[in-house]
Amino acid sequence: ALAASGGAGLCPLLPVLLLFVPGLAAGPTGMLQPRDTPSRERRELGGLWSFRADLSPGRDAGVAQRWYRRPLRQTGPVIDMPVPASFNDITQDPSLENYIGWVWYEKEVLLPLRWLQGDPAPRVVLRFGSAHYYSIVWVNGVQVVEHEGGHLPFEADISSVVQGSPGTLCRITVALNNTLTPHTLPPGSIQYMADKSRYPKNYFVQNIKFDFFNYAGIHRPVVLYTTPAAYIDDITVTTISSDSVATVQYQVSVVGSTASSLSLSLRDQEGKVVATGDGPMGELKVLNPNLWWPYLMHENPGYLYSLEVKLQAQLGGVLLEDVYTLPVGIRTVHVTSTQFLINGRPFYFHGVNKHEDADIRGKGLDWPLIVKDFNLLRWLGANSFRTSHYPYAEEIMDLCDAYGIVVIDESPGVGIKLPESFGNRSLQHHLAVMEELVRRDKNRPSVVMWSVANEPASELPPAAHYFKTVIAHTKALDPSRPVTFVTDANYALDHGAPYVDVICVNSYFSWYHDPGHLEVIPFQLTAQFENWYKTYQKPIIQSEYGADSVPGLHSDPPLMFSEEYQQAMLREYHSVFDKKRKEYVIGELIWNFADFMTNQGTTRVLGNKKGIFTRQRQPKAAAFVLRDRYWKIANESSCLPPVITSHSLFL
Repeated sequence: ALAASGGAGLCPLLPVLLLFVPGLAAGPTGMLQPRDTPSRERRELGGLWSFRADLSPGRDAGVAQRWYRRPLRQTGPVIDMPVPASFNDITQDPSLENYIGWVWYEKEVLLPLRWLQGDPAPRVVLRFGSAHYYSIVWVNGVQVVEHEGGHLPFEADISSVVQGSPGTLCRITVALNNTLTPHTLPPGSIQYMADKSRYPKNYFVQNIKFDFFNYAGIHRPVVLYTTPAAYIDDITVTTISSDSVATVQYQVSVVGSTASSLSLSLRDQEGKVVATGDGPMGELKVLNPNLWWPYLMHENPGYLYSLEVKLQAQLGGVLLEDVYTLPVGIRTVHVTSTQFLINGRPFYFHGVNKHEDADIRGKGLDWPLIVKDFNLLRWLGANSFRTSHYPYAEEIMDLCDAYGIVVIDESPGVGIKLPESFGNRSLQHHLAVMEELVRRDKNRPSVVMWSVANEPASELPPAAHYFKTVIAHTKALDPSRPVTFVTDANYALDHGAPYVDVICVNSYFSWYHDPGHLEVIPFQLTAQFENWYKTYQKPIIQSEYGADSVPGLHSDPPLMFSEEYQQAMLREYHSVFDKKRKEYVIGELIWNFADFMTNQGTTRVLGNKKGIFTRQRQPKAAAFVLRDRYWKIANESSCLPPVITSHSLFL
């Protein structure tokens, strides 16, 4: 990539351009998922948007010329860009594949008149499921929101901007910057190549310390939705249960009226009201509850009630009503020194790590791919996954709730390797990201544990204060769930491990360490588990293990990169798991569910090949090894395979 003349001082990327406008990040309000209800309407803005990458030498022409003030097509050449999707793989332009800097999106929409009229008129809200990495949004040339972070939703009330001009097109403009710095999450750095004998003037690259491609774009749905002028802003639900009675504790916040009343009804899957309540805070008692159970742990997994919250509010002499329905799963989570308990029963994680990654669309949300992946998970006998290494789309999380797939919900804290990424600036942003993540996913029964980071340099001394603070903050936000981070540090040197509830450890014996020597796995893996448990007396999950295999590459005896080697490595790990899961090992998550794209490098042939499925979701030989194992583990509980039904109610 080329920057403007003047070197790093004029770098047009994230650190400088963020000085362009004052912060308008949204405050700590609710982030309820948009739903159609009797009082709310929703309109998705997916499809083709106008797109323009800022290819000026300094990447700063769009900012300097204020492209947001007029239709994007009037600023210069634009192309069609699908939303949601990453922009990197859509065109034949190699400069866009690895582009770093500002890109611009635009969509013109016509809003229904009923959204713009009335006394009081409804709120009109513009919401982005995610956009990577830093976003500034204008509506009709007026800045409405900016947001840092590429994996969580953000929104803006645009009522005052659009309600003055009914019948005219509403122009939505987004400037998006994918630059990563030592203080972003995930972190990165811009490196300028000073050797003018080898590089063009002001040549720079984006360096990252994580092993997946830094796809960018508007990755999840963009939605316009309405609420009444007085509305339900947030709902928080926690559950306590026994076999005979459950308690659903709730808290509801209302915005827009001080003269209001709230009524709540909890319905089972047949629509029968099983409990009612009123007021902004209280408890609902459910007799003989249907508990939320994980897939393969119960014949009816993923049982969801629906909590209907109804607001009646006086505003300006007008009675307004808002209705919101929240899926609720009744379940408890508890951690002992050797077990992970769901509803009081030991739960063993036999699952996968994933990525939001696929051909052409990159990290863009794609329903056929999502449904295919869940079908593969259930075929595999997997009961869980970790959202490696960032929060996944709400649409994916909805299906986890409905299907009973247990989730370790991970923040984008991957690649935290540099000492400067442990400073106060990084820490404050990490705390804000955890607030956004907990606010989004706090009510999901599938989420049983938060993970604040993956493979940080936790052996560095500043990691002690950093992770003590992040974990304590997360526990304060949500006392109902355990908190962890995933480590690859030495057990004796890890400064963050004292603060986690569950030890999650990644290791690649006979791959990155002693490559090709499968015979060292039993000794090294056994020592790993025993050292961690002796030190911390906490349950352990093998949160990553695996080997690359090139589909169709065979070797007997097994050699690295063959399908046979991947199978053999898994079997060696599994023999140790089977001994230690009788003691304190509570889970195993293969790396990875499917092959995925990475930066180019001499150890990566079109990406990371550690998937048990190809990137196109076809099984390698290792998938059958894992399937036999997972179903064997599941059958130890003598649970009948569940009946697969449609779960369209909350989608």
